Amino acid sequence: MTCRRAWIALLIFTLVIINYIDRVALSVAAKPIAGEFGLSPVQMGYLFSSFLWTYVVCLVPIGVLVERTGTKWMVGVGIALWSLATVCTAATVGFVSILAARLTMGASEATSFPAGGRIIRDWFPERERGLITTLFNGGSTAGPAVGALLTSLLISLFNWRTTFVLLGALGFVWLVAWMIWFRQPESARWLSEAERTRILAERNGAGQEARAEAAAPSSILYLLSQRTIWGLVITQACAVYTAYLFLTWMPTYLQSTQQMSIVGTGIFTAIPYLCTVVLGLAIARGSDRMLSSDAVRSGGRRVFIAAMMVLSLMILVAPFIGNIWQLMVVLTLVLTGSTTAAGLNFTLANDLLQSPRDVSRVISMVAFGGNSFGLIAPIITGYIVAGTGGYTGAFVVAACLLACGAAATLLLTRKRVVPASAVLPLAAPAL
Repeated sequence: MTCRRAWIALLIFTLVIINYIDRVALSVAAKPIAGEFGLSPVQMGYLFSSFLWTYVVCLVPIGVLVERTGTKWMVGVGIALWSLATVCTAATVGFVSILAARLTMGASEATSFPAGGRIIRDWFPERERGLITTLFNGGSTAGPAVGALLTSLLISLFNWRTTFVLLGALGFVWLVAWMIWFRQPESARWLSEAERTRILAERNGAGQEARAEAAAPSSILYLLSQRTIWGLVITQACAVYTAYLFLTWMPTYLQSTQQMSIVGTGIFTAIPYLCTVVLGLAIARGSDRMLSSDAVRSGGRRVFIAAMMVLSLMILVAPFIGNIWQLMVVLTLVLTGSTTAAGLNFTLANDLLQSPRDVSRVISMVAFGGNSFGLIAPIITGYIVAGTGGYTGAFVVAACLLACGAAATLLLTRKRVVPASAVLPLAAPAL
């Protein structure tokens, strides 16, 4: 049987890569930008996190809109707007104008994960979701690696302003491919009938298709009443805090503790991210192969998530390592744990939702939780670094949250979420 659905996996993977290339570009270019505009570490901390302010505000409304407008146009409009914002960063003249560009970028980037979660549910059998969701979320790991290398190279060849123009143009190239090739599996002409039949039969679990598709989407209030949803949100928040601490501060951390140039920073930032992509996919594939269909739908993936968060506690060792290659190993393990936990947590959300029409809403809620903590991670880190002159305190905060996240996934995500229409047949239409 052909596996042309792999092209959809590649499209959404590269979507998130471009998303994160544009996010990390400011971190890599921080030194020349801060020097040109006279920005302090606290100001840079606010700029690093600023795109998340609008990102988190827009997540849940966009999660509702995905069900109404469809994934194709939601993704297309989103990448067009954030690529334009990246280009406009090149024309900024100081803190306020950079902040405006980042806020615009954040609002439009909020389209990716709610739409991507629904695309995965529509296109892939349930026992492939761990691998595909981790690949999709792996763009958040590959993106910083590619972004660090590409941004540092472009800055060394040109300057930081030209770099942002070229990075923004990359998104428009992707947009052309998306508009030409993306379709739903029911209508994609390039998909074989045998593969289409398998996707439609297995994406909600054997024998579940008709019942799952018939359910109306649940309201946000109903979903918030489910303990499982809160478990998913808390777990994501605790994992993403560490991921964003590294995403925004790793280049500066390496420059200040290892005295690296911009190019050297780009290379050594990329190494743990690239290794994490490979390790994360292997772990996700293992979760798919080791869990039966019944175990998937009962939330068995939570054990893998907890194990990954425990692995990330290696962050406590980082301040005591001076050798750069030993530090690379530790940072790789920390990133593998936090980012793989976040990816598998999105998979767990899909596993535990009976109705596919609830997916975009729940993914947006989970992403909201994660990015709310991601928003404060660079700011808190900026204050700790400014106040203590080091990163140890910032790493301790991250470790405490990782331990809380491991407990949350094990204790709170133990019940499958049925749609509101199954338990509240007379309820008002979902908002």
